[in-house]
Formats: sequence, structure tokens, C-alpha cells
Amino acid sequence: MPFMISLFTAKSGNSIASRCREDEATRLRLRYKPYYHTFDRQIGTHVWLGGTEMIMLSSNDYLGLTHHPKVIEAAQRGLAEWGTSTTGARLSNGSRSYHQQLEEKLAAFLGKEACHISVAGYISCMSAIQAFAQKGDVVFGDKNLHSSIWAGIGLTQAKAERFAHNNPADLRELLGYESPETPKIVAFEGVYSMEGHVAPILEILAVTAEHNCFHVMDDAHGFGVLGQHGRGTANHFGVTDKIDLIAGSFSKALASTGGFVAGSREVIEYLRSHSKQTIFSAALAPAQAYAASAALDLLQSEPEHLRRLWENTKRYKQILHDLKLDTWGSETPAVPIVLGTKERAYRFWQHLMDRGVFTVMSIAPAVPPGKDLVRTAISACHTDEDLSKIGDAMAFAARRL
Repeated sequence: MPFMISLFTAKSGNSIASRCREDEATRLRLRYKPYYHTFDRQIGTHVWLGGTEMIMLSSNDYLGLTHHPKVIEAAQRGLAEWGTSTTGARLSNGSRSYHQQLEEKLAAFLGKEACHISVAGYISCMSAIQAFAQKGDVVFGDKNLHSSIWAGIGLTQAKAERFAHNNPADLRELLGYESPETPKIVAFEGVYSMEGHVAPILEILAVTAEHNCFHVMDDAHGFGVLGQHGRGTANHFGVTDKIDLIAGSFSKALASTGGFVAGSREVIEYLRSHSKQTIFSAALAPAQAYAASAALDLLQSEPEHLRRLWENTKRYKQILHDLKLDTWGSETPAVPIVLGTKERAYRFWQHLMDRGVFTVMSIAPAVPPGKDLVRTAISACHTDEDLSKIGDAMAFAARRL
């Protein structure tokens, strides 16, 4: 009898199961295998894939601190002192003194009164919108915002308006359609990770000055990269006090996992009362918090990592410029190589793989039509030898376009 039930179920199925089985995107992914690669091991900027050594050129480990002895030592100390997990949410049984210490240190570093850390950057960015936007509010978001911000908007009853990427003039026009009394949230990124663009924050603030706006910035890719000692994009422009909420991630420059939201004390306490992501997520594990805290100290005590990052970025972009490759005007260590079609992007990606350079391909609809690309990112840990080999691989791939 169980066999007959199983046979009947397999034949009849259901709509959702059939959708999964027949999905074209999944079929193509499994056939061409551009994603979900699993590495055997990693040493610095080198990874091993199926036994083959490759240079990692798509990691977000901007400052190269993942293997820093002080970061590893701190993570081990967190394990020894607190174990592996908090086994609970901050609201209930999961809050620990190391959470509070890291929040205070991070708030002071960013120039904000308070901070709340979460188990992931995605969670933090969602909460930076979901906790604040209500029915009757309007959220204005740069159309190239990260998925986490759009996910947060989708969990609210607020009206959502998209403005053209890095286009304050378009934002001004949209703001003009709303009543001055309507509560408004303006969401943007400090650094857009797919494009490498820096937000025109001064222009955005000028446009929103008279429109009753609350400003939320996702600075996951600006934190640790821009500003004094890596204090981020708001610090870079000298407008930290003008941005109501700064959200970000520990999985980039801080070589850990987790995320943060920083702002005034009253705003952060409001988030702790109203953010579903904060209330119902388990607290950040001790090893990850300790690692992030140690990396934060290194941003200030060892500035050579940030200098090396920008030196490497300058050299790498010169390589791409000499090869006449389109980097979409990237201003940061996040550097796309725009190929224009998914076929060209796939071939370019595969040629780099053949030459021992690992990158990530991104195609429409993840990027705008005609902007299919290979995303690359520079680290302070890339050596001169790495960059030479990367240059050779880029030349090889470019010749075969």
C-alpha cells in the first residue's frame, strides 16, 4: 500500500512540485554550473576547487582579515568563553555582554549614539526598513538597491517608489508628487556592490532637505572601504549626522558574519521594539562577534590594509582599462566587467576559470538588460604575483570575446 501511494503521488504531483521540477532557470544552472561551487580549502586569496588551485577574485574580504591571526585568536577566545551559540533571540534569552560591547564599540566608530547587531547583514538591512515604514508612509528606493532592502519594504504596508539609480533629479521629481506632511523614507546604498558606484549622498540630502524624509543607507560595501579608517560612506562625505540609519554587514571588511544597524538611541530602541527580524532571530554567535570586534580594532590599529586595498584596486583597474574592458564606471574595489549578453558573460567567466581565476557571473534580471557581467572584487591580500596572473587571465579572456 505505501508503494501504491508513493507511485500515485509521483505521477500526479502538485502545482508547486511541478513548478520546481520544470523550472528553466534551475535547469540551466544545473547544466552550465556557474553557481554554488564548493571549495576544498582556502589559503589567503587562493582557493582549491576540485583539487585545482585558483585565485579568488570575487570575495568581499576587502581588507583580507579573514586569516589575520588576531581575528582567528579572538574567534577562538569567543568559543572558549561562551561556547558555540546563544540558542536564543536577544529579546529573550540570547543577549550577552559581548553583544553590547560590540554595539557600543561599533556605534562609537561610526559616530552614532547606538547600534544593534544581528545574525546577518541581510536581516539588519531588512529591519532598517520593516521596523519603521507603516501604512500611509512612502518609501523611495534607488532601483538598484540590494534585495534585502526590497524584502524589508515588501513586509510593510507602505507605498514604494523606485527612483533611477544614483539619480537625485528623478528622486526630486517623485518627492514632488507627495504631500509635505507624508512621512517618507529614502533608502539607498553607500556603495552599490554590483556596480561599484558610490551614492551621490550630498545631492540626495540636498534634494530631500524639505520633504520630511528619514534616510536609510545600506553601507555593507562602503564600511571598512571608505572614510577615515574605513568608517564608511557617510563619514567619507562628512554627513554621518544627516543619515538616520546606517546598516551593514560583518561579512565584508570585518571578515565575519552578522550585521548591524546604527542610529540615534531612540531610533535603535524603537527598532528593538518593532523589528520582527530582530525580535525573532537568534542572537549572533560568540565566535562571529569576537571576530568582528577584533577586525574593527584592526581597522584603526593597522591602516596598512586599507592602503593596500586601494593600491591593488588602482593597479587592477589599470589592467582592465588597458584591455578596454567596461567596468561600468566603478569607483570602488567592487569592479564589474560588463559583457552585455549572458552568452558573452558566460564565455568570459569560463575563460577566467580555465586560467585559474575564480569570479562570479551576474545576468539579467539580476542586472539591467544589456549589463550582463562578471563581478570581481579586489582584496588587500592580493599579491603582486596574483595581480600579474589575473592580468594574464583577463587578457586571455578578452582576446576570446
